[in-house]
Amino acid sequence: MVPTIINGSQVPLDSRDLETCQRVFDDVRKDHHVTKDSDEAEFIASIIISLYRHGVHDPKKLQSMVEAARGLFQPTG
Repeated sequence: MVPTIINGSQVPLDSRDLETCQRVFDDVRKDHHVTKDSDEAEFIASIIISLYRHGVHDPKKLQSMVEAARGLFQPTG
């Protein structure tokens, strides 16, 4: 039997993974006034899932990276 190599982006997400992604999605939408059924929300969701599948599991880091990827990063100070 030939061993199968599965990278992180091919592993199915479980309910805990989905809860984390949903929480980040809701926070980003709320913080930036994005409606749930918009194209922008769909884009946010795809970024979240992609980053999560590539190993970004910390919600704060995930949200920060999503905002930076979307150009929503707001400098402080």
